[in-house]
Amino acid sequence: MKNIGLGVAVVLAVLCSVAMAQEQGSAVDDAMVKAVDAETPAAIALLEQIVNINSGTMNLPGVVAVKDVIAPQIEALGFKVRWVSLEAVDGRAGDLVAEHPCAAGSGKCGKRILLIGHMDTVFEPTSSFQKYSIVDGTDGRVATGPGVCDMKGGLVVMLTALKAMKAAGALDQAEIRIVLSGDEESHGNPVSVSRADMIEAAKLSDVALEFENASRIDGKDMIRIARRSANTWRLETTGRSGHSSQVFGESLGYGAIYEMTRILDEFRRELPEKGLTFNVGMVMGGATAAYTQDGTGGTVTGKSNVIPPVALATGDLRTLSNEQTERVEQKMRDILKQHLPKTGATISFAEGYPAMAETAGSRALVEELNKVNKDLGLQEMKVMDPMLGGAGDIAFVAPYVPGLVGTGAMGAGAHAEGETVFLDSIPAQAKRMAVLMYRLGQ
Repeated sequence: MKNIGLGVAVVLAVLCSVAMAQEQGSAVDDAMVKAVDAETPAAIALLEQIVNINSGTMNLPGVVAVKDVIAPQIEALGFKVRWVSLEAVDGRAGDLVAEHPCAAGSGKCGKRILLIGHMDTVFEPTSSFQKYSIVDGTDGRVATGPGVCDMKGGLVVMLTALKAMKAAGALDQAEIRIVLSGDEESHGNPVSVSRADMIEAAKLSDVALEFENASRIDGKDMIRIARRSANTWRLETTGRSGHSSQVFGESLGYGAIYEMTRILDEFRRELPEKGLTFNVGMVMGGATAAYTQDGTGGTVTGKSNVIPPVALATGDLRTLSNEQTERVEQKMRDILKQHLPKTGATISFAEGYPAMAETAGSRALVEELNKVNKDLGLQEMKVMDPMLGGAGDIAFVAPYVPGLVGTGAMGAGAHAEGETVFLDSIPAQAKRMAVLMYRLGQ
């Protein structure tokens, strides 16, 4: 009987402990929600401030200027902050790296969390789209500006969430690393240099949250757990030149443009499969053909009665997995080998963004996030089809940690003039991420 009584006492003690922990957790959640609401006006003002700083990827001083606004706010939260300049290494501005150590020792504050994002935008100083403003007719609910959603809105969401954790005492026992790149929209090469800080931080982490722009589809808030790759290819075909009256003949063959046409048409017919897209962005050929220095144009000469000896094409390749990338690239090489008479062809693939495939770990994170949504009275978030989104930095850390894609602000029209942000998404996303980070750290 004594043993039974002791067992009952232990069970009651455990239940009491659990109840107290739940009550404490609920109180922390409530404190973070109130802190986000209190911070929201300042968060919107910060968004306007950094959107009005042009930080196109190649405007290196502009990227640094955004860093100079963000870094002190992260440092004030107790992070150790450093700037890794990459200008002399790969022609890009650099990375902001911050660490909030666990006071009890690494790995003793729950899951080690990595927060990633970027400070650059696609809008260079030459763009006519430069300033933040409220969209007319939206009653102050929607703003527009360069990078307002992709992803300066995400930077504001991240900071607001961390400030709420700090205000509620939830940040004190958290182990968090932050890496903000200055070149997500056009990363420097080699990747082993431009993404070294991010990859190193991932190896020391257990989970990653990417504060890129999120999506709202048909009024429903979405989350992503996969990203397609984004790689580029260059194709060159060659042929024998001469008088056009001898085209198709045994001596001169078909020429470079017919060979180029054959290859691209076979790509169109033979490559398609689920999750794959491959675009042809530029084609040129003739007696001479050469790219401009930046690769975005070219010069061509030729005559209608001369068989062209050269043709050039560029394009991109997007896949759901790195295995798919390797397999499709090999199919493209195999197609090249089937030359028309007296022609040749070569193809090269440039280092781009790898794919982030869906994993059991990332699906588990969605379940945790939706528990947070339920407790906060926010709508459940569905997983968005990766075909609807582009590539991103989280794919570089995906081999090391599971992660969530697009935990930042929501809006529309990213990468185009007129890009918008739904201002109500900033406090909602900040609440979600603050509570999720707190729970991951328990």
